[in-house]
Amino acid sequence: MIHNRRNFLRELGLSAAALPFVAGLPSLQAADAVARRQRLIIIFSPNGTLPPHFWQDKPGPLGELKAILQPLAEFKDRMLMLKGLHNRIRGDGDQHQRGISCLLTGIELLPGNIQGGSHNPAGWADGISIDQEISNFLQGNPKTRTRFGSLEFGVAVPDRADNWTRMVYSGANKPVAPIDDPYQMLNKLYGQRKDQATLAGLLDDVREDLRKVSSRISKEDRQRLKDHLELVRSMESELTRNGEKNELVHPEPDLDPNIELVNDNTPQVSRMQIDLLVNSLANDMCRVGTLQYMRSVGQARMRWLEVEEGHHHLSHKPIKDKESQDKLLRINQWFAGEIAYLARKLDSIPEPGAEGSMLDHTTIMWTNELGEGSSHTHSNIPFLLLGGGSGFKMGLSHDYGGQPHNRLLMSLAHSFGHRVKHFGNQEQSKGGPLDLA
Repeated sequence: MIHNRRNFLRELGLSAAALPFVAGLPSLQAADAVARRQRLIIIFSPNGTLPPHFWQDKPGPLGELKAILQPLAEFKDRMLMLKGLHNRIRGDGDQHQRGISCLLTGIELLPGNIQGGSHNPAGWADGISIDQEISNFLQGNPKTRTRFGSLEFGVAVPDRADNWTRMVYSGANKPVAPIDDPYQMLNKLYGQRKDQATLAGLLDDVREDLRKVSSRISKEDRQRLKDHLELVRSMESELTRNGEKNELVHPEPDLDPNIELVNDNTPQVSRMQIDLLVNSLANDMCRVGTLQYMRSVGQARMRWLEVEEGHHHLSHKPIKDKESQDKLLRINQWFAGEIAYLARKLDSIPEPGAEGSMLDHTTIMWTNELGEGSSHTHSNIPFLLLGGGSGFKMGLSHDYGGQPHNRLLMSLAHSFGHRVKHFGNQEQSKGGPLDLA
């Protein structure tokens, strides 16, 4: 164990560009700074779920998963299904506005001029989101502090600022925009580059620095560094191939602002973002991450699934419309498949300095702004937890019979040792955190 990492790195003469590659390696952690790595990833997909194809029929041990969750079947024993949690936040804004912007904040929207489909216009949320609350708590402790604290990833999120596109808030009236361009995220993680052309030569600048470090770290860390470099090299190759064509950038159409022309390569962008998210967690650049797919009221046309209609338009179709229901099932199964890809990636990486895999020390929460699309209900918001590290008893399905979802947000905070007495709306926090242990 290196007792003074800063002096050690200085003695090796490493450049600042090399630090993102080595800063999270356990071999270079100061002896008094090692703490258990516990992580949180929150994933959002829009426009409600299909309850008959999502929820287990009754509480208890998870049995055979319903159709939407079949892509996650291999993780059934490490999943926790939470039915009966309602978003009870009322006030200004329509169901979609309050659905996404109150989802992680648990508090009302401020007055504003963003007019929804009905009700009064509204502004941004009046409080911090739970991911940022937990990140701030971790950043306040030198033993759990990381370079970024949290990272916000997006996939096909429109380049527009309104309360249909923001779920993360750093405080009241402070929305945080996700980064949905892998070029920009790679630049943020590995720094100080202004364009794609220079990004493609990233590793050339640090090759000698990393050679110096390799001879001074453990065998396990040499493998972590190798995996790290391979991912960045693959990203470089992707950027080099696609840089001229600009294929990985999600364009915002100039015509109807309510329709997003999601590129047919959105699945490729999704996998690149997930790879970068896992990479940033593995190298301890952050311990909290969010991954937002599209937006509330999103009209993504998922042509790679042979779905030509906009997602939101389909979600309004009646349940008896079998063709629309089949398309919505394919859409939701695709989201589940992306989460399965994330879980497999995490499960394939040994946890640095501890037993098990990274998934055993990471809680993934998948959620949505609506319980069901055609009714726009805020009842039975789909909350699915996957992974470990939070002390929750997994492999179960619970039905809380209409409890405010604020109590789940409190449970997440408490699982990190952050003993909040309420979160968001105080009235909806009564009863305290849910007992998930």
